[in-house]
Amino acid sequence: MDSIMMNRKTRSLGEFNWTSRGFLKEVELKDVRLEPNSIQGRAQQTNLEYLLLLDVDRLVWSFRKTAGLSAPGVAYGGWEAPDCELRGHFVGHYLSASTLMWASTHNDTLKKKMFAVVSALYECQNKVGTGYLSAFTSEQFDRFEALKPVWAPYYTIHKILAGLLDQYTLANNTRSLEMVKWMVDYFYERVKNVISKYSVARHYQALNEETGGMNDVLYKLHSITANDISGFHANTHIPVVIGSQMRYEITGDLLYKEIGMFFMDIVNSSYTYATGGTSHGEFWKDPKRLASFLDAENEESCTTYNMLKVSRNLFRWTKEVGYADYYERALTNGVLSIQRGREPGIMIYMLPLGHGESKARSDNEGWGTKYDSFWCCYGTGIESFSKLGDSIYFEEEGKVPGLYISQYISSSFNWTSQNILVNLKVEPVVSWDDHLHVAVEITLNKKKESTLNFRVPSWAKSEAATAFVNHQQLFVPSPGSLLSLTRKWNSSDKITLELPMNIRLETIQDDRPEYASDHAILYGPYLLVGLSTGDRNINTERAGSILDWIIPIPAAYNSHLITLAQESKNSSFVLTNSNKSMTNELLPEAGSNHSVYATFRLIPKNSTSSRLLEAEACIGRAVELEPFDLPGMVVVERGINQSLGVSDAVGSSNSTFVLVQGLDGKSGTVSLESARHRGCFVYSDLDLHSSVKLKCNVGSSDVRFIEAASFQLRRGISKYDPISFVAKGATRNFLLQPIFSLRDENYVVYFNIQSKKLSAEL
Repeated sequence: MDSIMMNRKTRSLGEFNWTSRGFLKEVELKDVRLEPNSIQGRAQQTNLEYLLLLDVDRLVWSFRKTAGLSAPGVAYGGWEAPDCELRGHFVGHYLSASTLMWASTHNDTLKKKMFAVVSALYECQNKVGTGYLSAFTSEQFDRFEALKPVWAPYYTIHKILAGLLDQYTLANNTRSLEMVKWMVDYFYERVKNVISKYSVARHYQALNEETGGMNDVLYKLHSITANDISGFHANTHIPVVIGSQMRYEITGDLLYKEIGMFFMDIVNSSYTYATGGTSHGEFWKDPKRLASFLDAENEESCTTYNMLKVSRNLFRWTKEVGYADYYERALTNGVLSIQRGREPGIMIYMLPLGHGESKARSDNEGWGTKYDSFWCCYGTGIESFSKLGDSIYFEEEGKVPGLYISQYISSSFNWTSQNILVNLKVEPVVSWDDHLHVAVEITLNKKKESTLNFRVPSWAKSEAATAFVNHQQLFVPSPGSLLSLTRKWNSSDKITLELPMNIRLETIQDDRPEYASDHAILYGPYLLVGLSTGDRNINTERAGSILDWIIPIPAAYNSHLITLAQESKNSSFVLTNSNKSMTNELLPEAGSNHSVYATFRLIPKNSTSSRLLEAEACIGRAVELEPFDLPGMVVVERGINQSLGVSDAVGSSNSTFVLVQGLDGKSGTVSLESARHRGCFVYSDLDLHSSVKLKCNVGSSDVRFIEAASFQLRRGISKYDPISFVAKGATRNFLLQPIFSLRDENYVVYFNIQSKKLSAEL
């Protein structure tokens, strides 16, 4: 009965009429181009490089084996290994990701590769001859239907179906649509046989296993082919939310709209972290009890991928800015955080949010590998980074057509229905300029009336926001609203927005009084985390406002960052802050805790210049060394022949050194002479883990001393992200940086902030 009603509704609707339904229309990815140097553009390029690295024969190896075809090469490992019951799922994701990426970039090499994958799968399906297509045999479905242990076979089938359908809708590969229809026919018969042999209730029982978004992909197929999919098991599912949303779009049944809205409200109010993500260990725990579950298993990447779909649909239906704000936060902090810098194919399963956690310990496994991981989150990851441009713009059809600029990501959009080129430029966000600067330029052949709608984010303070069309200032509505401009646009018209990026605190979603002081720190949509192995206490009793205890790091400070290195015994050593004692350690990789501990800010003392000096200009000057992750503390000497330490004795005589040319006389080396013990220098034993001390020169010909007191002055291994702040803590200060900028460093998301004034600021 349910399927009959759905078909009646869809027949009465005919083709989709987005205007009469009030939906915003998705724009085509092929018409959107990201600015290559933007954060999103670089992330997209990193993902493209990974998709191009993957080998067709290795991707389809298990499919060919299952079909009885020759399988050259070797299979990939991880969740695509021949003995993994979920093998084949990543290939489905690859089909989706590659066609999304091709639409986003039109990379011809990628198109040839993805078409080759489809052709190989086509050969496999034809060889089997029943419509069945998978990297494992149908025996897994025999076990599934018999309620015997098996790992989610329909989950994998959903990914393959979705990938093939994307190949058809985005790349016009008609062969892939025929493959999908044949697969659906096969599984329709399987489900019908199970129901005939047992009962519908028995089929429901089998569906307690994870089945992915089967209802979603089948509704999409229905919208393309209008085939009758009644009786297929997806129609007897408890609808997953995205599938129910697709059902609403097809049938107009308001129940399924309410399901999506109610679900989003529940998750956002009780289960959402400051990143915008949700879940712990793949499950939801008790509502408003998030503080008990902060560790290395937070926020499975797949959940963020799917929540973005939910919020995107809700924004298209309702035009409510809150859904677009959520999308921005989850994309910025949840999705962009799972890549390891610019390394193609290195991603994480979960995003750790525990006190002092690190992405290197994600899900207690750490970073994946290019060819031997292929977790579910690798699949959704490559899709996410292939469609970063899919929610920047939405089109509204009507007598006066409209365009919604939902996300502020530098890009261009070819609005083909109006013959208008929209160029969106967003200045890189920095901590020392507390505004988001947006400029939109219009190019067209003749005047046309249309409406441009700009999101005024909920994080922006309306009294400080400004907007102009050319030189005409506009009224900016309150945060959480849309700025709508209707006019006949001229070519070269320019709209500019300046949206204030205020620092704010957000309390963890936990209603127990003992966690009322746990707060995350955000700057606009950016979640700021503190570099720390667990310290997280901040006391703001003496501060007048947030701006008194969270201050931006100036742009020039990166030029002050140094690493002091030495070469000995074919090894490179660096001066390192090891738990507030100076030691000699091996040269570390950037993006690690050790690179943080081996980086210092060189602070010149008694400088008469208002311009901050670069490190090389400090030769001959009195200086202090500030550890990178401990702003407000300095390296101190504790006496002759004593190891150096770290304290808050800024400006004292024991924290002052004179930076001189290296005693070894070599180019690029320096030595650090004590200001209060002249003739005594910072000295290492040129051995691993050895203490770095203050030692006095016993003779100008002491070669060992000269070498041990000379350091190569290098640029700091770690760098301040442009969005960096210092937060003044109770016993130490914290370096705050965006969570997406970190790799292996330890960090804290939720700080214990004690203040009687706090409630007034929130």
